[in-house]
Formats: sequence, C-alpha cells, structure tokens
Amino acid sequence: MLAPVYRLRKVRDFNLLVAHGRTWRGRLFDLKYLQLAKIRQFFPVREDPIKFARQLKIGVAVGAKVERRAVGRNRLKRQMREAIRLLLKTDHLPAGYYCLVVARRPAIGKDFAAISQEIALALQQSGVWQ
Repeated sequence: MLAPVYRLRKVRDFNLLVAHGRTWRGRLFDLKYLQLAKIRQFFPVREDPIKFARQLKIGVAVGAKVERRAVGRNRLKRQMREAIRLLLKTDHLPAGYYCLVVARRPAIGKDFAAISQEIALALQQSGVWQ
C-alpha cells in the first residue's frame, strides 16, 4: 500500500497531469508523467508554490476494458502499487513529479517480477527515475 503522501487523489491533480503531462507507452503499461517545476503558472493559488513543486504523487489505473472482472483489476492494481512502493523505498524516485501508471491488456496474468520490471523501465526511460 502506498503511503497517503504519495497517492495521486485530487481531481485537480489528475486534470493537471492530463492537460500538461507527457506520455510514455510500454508493452504492459502507459506512464503519464508531469514535472511540476515546468508548470508553475498552473499551481493552485492557495498552495505554497515551493512545497507544491517538491511533492511526488503517483496514481495507478486499470480500466474495465483491460480486465472485465473486478477481481483481476484489483489484483493488478495491488501488484502495481507494491512495485511502486518498493521503488519508493530505494529513494531513486525524485520529488517534483506527478505520475499515473495505466495498465494495458497484456499486463493481466503477468507475474510480479515482470510487472515490477516494466514499471521500473517505464520510469527510467521517461526520465522520472534516475
């Protein structure tokens, strides 16, 4: 389970990510990411801009078209969150990003090692993870 500090939750944050973010497409996942320092003009008025630019928020999504059954969607989301949690534990993910990991159909039924490896690859190739 991701700590609440790292969860992408607010509609405002999702809208910022969708409107101004970039996309990396992989075999199992799509990664939508946004470097917050580049969009200072769109920061919320009531937030401290320095604190806002230093946060790291990550969201996970599995659509109903990917897996029809909720059991399969929830299992995949748990595996994705755990892979991200382990990456956060290593302190390689820098602050200042919003990320949304969206599952694709081939991700269903993959083992945890393949999911973890693909998420790490997505974060590396997009430039989020150094």
